[in-house]
Amino acid sequence: MLRARNPRRILTRFLPGAAAVYLAFAGALLGVMLQPPAVIGSVFARVPWPVFAAVPMERMWLWARAGSLRVGDKAPGFDLPTLDRSGQVRLSDDLGRPVVLVFGSYT
Repeated sequence: MLRARNPRRILTRFLPGAAAVYLAFAGALLGVMLQPPAVIGSVFARVPWPVFAAVPMERMWLWARAGSLRVGDKAPGFDLPTLDRSGQVRLSDDLGRPVVLVFGSYT
């Protein structure tokens, strides 16, 4: 006669391993979020959508991409291509004039 397995024993063996795999996977995603945008996009394009529901993506994203600038800090210098890609726009070119920086996607 087969003996029934003890569910508590099965859970005490399974849960720590499952928790370790979950934490390792969430840590790997957090490591990806700390990379440049091109790397993030190429990796996240291959991640199936249920993963984004299983991991606290928004909280991790906000932490990973927070940066160190605070309200009132000077913006770091940077160059951006113009819309027609014919040249570069430098933040330092507009010294002494108010500049509004809007970051985001408006499509």
